[in-house]
Amino acid sequence: MNIFGVDIHELDWFRLSIAAAVLPKLISAAGVTIYVAVLAFAGALVVGIPVLTARRSNFPLIAGPAVFFADFIRSTPLLLQIYFYFFVLPQAGIVLPPIATGILALSIHYGCYVAEAYRAGLEALPSGQRDAVTALGFSRFDAYRHVIVPQLVPFLVPALGNLLVSIFKETPLLASIAVTDIMFVAMQHGADHFQYIEPITLCGLILLVISLVTSFAARQLESLASQAWLGRSTARG
Repeated sequence: MNIFGVDIHELDWFRLSIAAAVLPKLISAAGVTIYVAVLAFAGALVVGIPVLTARRSNFPLIAGPAVFFADFIRSTPLLLQIYFYFFVLPQAGIVLPPIATGILALSIHYGCYVAEAYRAGLEALPSGQRDAVTALGFSRFDAYRHVIVPQLVPFLVPALGNLLVSIFKETPLLASIAVTDIMFVAMQHGADHFQYIEPITLCGLILLVISLVTSFAARQLESLASQAWLGRSTARG
């Protein structure tokens, strides 16, 4: 076929036959990417709670190390942390498989960001509400369950949705420790067949689709949370 005087069959920078051959492998590997990202996100939600609790402690010996830990984790490269867990921990007798290592690294790294999101949400609430629930005889657990958390959810959803998208975008780093995610499969195909353009391009497109779907789901969840807890809708483009 000739377009504008150029035979498209002579354009070998992206070959559809190779793309069609590698696409099923990449889609299968995308399942590993989603699995790792979702578990790491769940882990980050859990890690954020003790980090936040320690940071808000009235005891400097607890709050100080917690602040240093969170700042250290957020200020050092994620890839360096992945290598630490994968190559250094075994020397201390702690050996984890690649997927578990990746989930651990992502959970701790993004757990520190989740803690900041929790902290920002709590500090945005009027301080008088805590005095009110105390005066009404609410226990600390009931106060968080019935008053504080319902107000936090609509404001946390956008921040946490962005963090989930970030986790998806960071998962290709796990290919460096042989986690068989989408990037690992793309690079392996390229090394085996000396064909990098097609698998890497498709890898990027698949990750783009995952990120867009996640962002859309987060916006919908934000709208539902706002309507359910705050009785209002959010108009977002």
